[in-house]
Amino acid sequence: MAVTHDVPIVAVLVQILVVWLAVLVVHKLGTTALRRLAAPFPLSRKLIDYGNHAGRLAVFLLVLQIVLRNDTEPAAVLSVIRQFVSLGLIAALTWLAVRSIAAIADTMIELHPADTADNLHARKIQTQTRVLARSAMAVLVIAGAGLALATLPQLRQIGTSLLASAGLVGLAAGLAARPVLSNLLAGLQLALTQPIRLEDVVVVEGEWGWVEEITSTYVVVRIWDQRRMIVPLQWFIEHPFQNWTRTSAEIFGSVLLKVDYRLPVDPLREEALRICQSSPEWDGKMCQVQAVNTDAQALQLRVLVSSMDAKSNWDLCCKVREHLMGFIARDDSQYPPK
Repeated sequence: MAVTHDVPIVAVLVQILVVWLAVLVVHKLGTTALRRLAAPFPLSRKLIDYGNHAGRLAVFLLVLQIVLRNDTEPAAVLSVIRQFVSLGLIAALTWLAVRSIAAIADTMIELHPADTADNLHARKIQTQTRVLARSAMAVLVIAGAGLALATLPQLRQIGTSLLASAGLVGLAAGLAARPVLSNLLAGLQLALTQPIRLEDVVVVEGEWGWVEEITSTYVVVRIWDQRRMIVPLQWFIEHPFQNWTRTSAEIFGSVLLKVDYRLPVDPLREEALRICQSSPEWDGKMCQVQAVNTDAQALQLRVLVSSMDAKSNWDLCCKVREHLMGFIARDDSQYPPK
């Protein structure tokens, strides 16, 4: 199937078409056989499904490159075609590698679902998988682009000339790329140390919400009122923030009440316990009433209650506050502070 100098371009196109048809047939048969063999294995099934199109393109370009290189002294047209085939092969292999990483990541996430009551370990695995997978994809894309440019001597020469004649250009490019590289490294650090995970309850810049998404450059925090806060990854490395579910979703909440000094605390304590026991948001661990402060006008009481998660605790605190204020006001309003 060698191509000589005097072979017209039509013959080359026919050759490409024959290779494409052959690859289609072999790919169809091979994929069917592999899917049957991989049926019991989740990861193998994902790899075949995700890499199907990229793998077919990579095999086609690889075979085509072998066929076109049979001629030792190619014509000018064939040189251009071979260059495009080489670039396409690098792009296809990069695509295949990215899809393979996506298949591995999605398999890990499916094997560790986070829709269970005790999902701390699952959220840890999911966060590490997502961040590491996206970081690896970014590195692969950058490496593929660099390898593709390295196959073009003209671009290599232009790049060398620019860097040699204008060092400021290289400095500016480095400064421009610094945020991207910083966030990429911050993503790797977050994946390994895990100060935050998916669905963690956090307080960032005074806003309370859940970690909804972690990308390779930023974190999406879903605030309690359904707003979304977009925070760069680097911010979580450089600034303090609150994570209410770092080791457990269980949390204490406090309700502060100012009452008259004459109020008997024991009936209020019994009422607080009754409210907690009748509330599904209470986890049964903590319901405590204490006098925590005094001033010239009133006695300050703190009701400390516990729940399984932050949302339930917020609802429980509101319920306790509402019912206790009603309980205090029942006796002719003599106990609230004047």
